[in-house]
Amino acid sequence: MLANDFFAALLIGLLGAGHCLGMCSGIASAITFSVNTEPSKFSSRLSLLLYNLGRISSYSVAGAIFAASSSVLVLFFGGKEALIYLRLLAAILMLLLALYISRIWFGLLKLEQAGQVIWKFIKPIAQLFIPLKHPLYAFPLGFLWGWLPCGLVYSTLSWAASSGSAFNGFIIMVGFGLGTLPAMLSVGALSQQLKYYLNHHYFRYGSGILLAIFAIHTFYIAARQLS
Repeated sequence: MLANDFFAALLIGLLGAGHCLGMCSGIASAITFSVNTEPSKFSSRLSLLLYNLGRISSYSVAGAIFAASSSVLVLFFGGKEALIYLRLLAAILMLLLALYISRIWFGLLKLEQAGQVIWKFIKPIAQLFIPLKHPLYAFPLGFLWGWLPCGLVYSTLSWAASSGSAFNGFIIMVGFGLGTLPAMLSVGALSQQLKYYLNHHYFRYGSGILLAIFAIHTFYIAARQLS
């Protein structure tokens, strides 16, 4: 079950790559050219890699926190049945994500706006690392920047929260983060060409359809467990 969730989260990250490039490619491009010491291709690539590892770490920690919190609540409010309701909510958010990625409906922007409440406290701390004085500072920058309000992340977090344990939530968000990695490591000359293909309407609609099928299937399984 956990292996299936991991690979499904990996797929979500891959399908949402176009959104990731739009949200984070600017900061990722900036850090590859902002190392004040020993500027080189190696330090730029190391900075980019560490930034993304930091970003994935933040997703994973958030997944563990959300899943642990939900599992504690489940103990007080209804046992395993509460987890099924969380899974239903995750399926609904995944369907909204499908519409969001397809650019049919942008309702998830409301969720991103809610995340600004936390981000306004984190962003000033993250900006202290810019410009980078050393490639190693890219990791904490990525960890902080990973809390940037993002509908794609929030939808996957809701699914991680329904996984039943901190470890499961952690693994699901690791899978999601790894799915976003190939696109984010392409920052540079290749990223512009990749953005073109990822934002092409065929890819957007195809990704939206796959996510919608997954959401409907998840909802159906959870609904059957309730009946």
